Amino acid sequence: MGDWLVSFEGTPAGHWLALGLALAAAFLHAVFGALQKGRHDPWLSRGAIDLCYGLMAAPVALFLVPRPEPHLWPILGVAFVIHTVYKLLQAGAYVRGAYTVVYPITRGTGALFAVAGAWVLFSETFTALQWLGVMGLLAGIFGLALYNLRHERAARSTLLAAILLALATGFFVALYTTWDAHGVRSPRDPFTFLAWFFMIDGFAMPVIAALRWPALEPRPALGPLFLRGVSGGAVALLSFGAIMLATRFDKVGQAAVLRETSSVLAALIGWLVLREPVGMRRLVLMGLIALGAMIVGFGGQEAG
Repeated sequence: MGDWLVSFEGTPAGHWLALGLALAAAFLHAVFGALQKGRHDPWLSRGAIDLCYGLMAAPVALFLVPRPEPHLWPILGVAFVIHTVYKLLQAGAYVRGAYTVVYPITRGTGALFAVAGAWVLFSETFTALQWLGVMGLLAGIFGLALYNLRHERAARSTLLAAILLALATGFFVALYTTWDAHGVRSPRDPFTFLAWFFMIDGFAMPVIAALRWPALEPRPALGPLFLRGVSGGAVALLSFGAIMLATRFDKVGQAAVLRETSSVLAALIGWLVLREPVGMRRLVLMGLIALGAMIVGFGGQEAG
């Protein structure tokens, strides 16, 4: 299957496949973020999710895909470090701020940095229309940050810290997006990087969660937490796998930005499922983020 997927690289079919994968990743990542934020402590949720997707990936890595070539091991090691720091920052942001506050800032900022990283590492360029989309996306992100600073008075003491952590998390989103794109392009079979990455990545946060669990009062029941881990692990495999493959088939920056349409989906999930207040103005700003991402995704056709 890996050889069949590789045949799409650099083709028109590969371009549309990448767009479809990026949109699928957007939906799945919004669901994933809600699962992590949810009713459980974010550190415990992430630990359960990571443990489950690490265990899910292990048999694939060990028995079904080719072993990593020697040059791939350092790439996997750096990816592990980047993702671990990202997850520590993200959990810290979720502890301090509402899901609908933290999520769009993190994802939108990550998209901006990913565009810059793709330009530096992969010499990718955008059309004038796509840059207009990036500006719209930025206006939505920072408009949202200012709106929340003015209106989230009840949680103002922690909101600024949540936003700063969200911005830092966004930087690491871009870092892992561009680095993972390098990683998934390195072996002949992209599933080698995917399977081994998920197996290795799945065993840092569970340690932190295990250390944190005894100190919580009351201690969360392990059964529901494990079920959240199984569902979140499956969603994570599909979401991160989809965006990694998208960056192999087409432009990294384009796929990364298009994924950030998840901000609108996150707002709906936060409102309908997590019962967090959203408000019309915040929805409009999130819509601007999504519109900017869509312009970037499809504005590249201008030059063709």
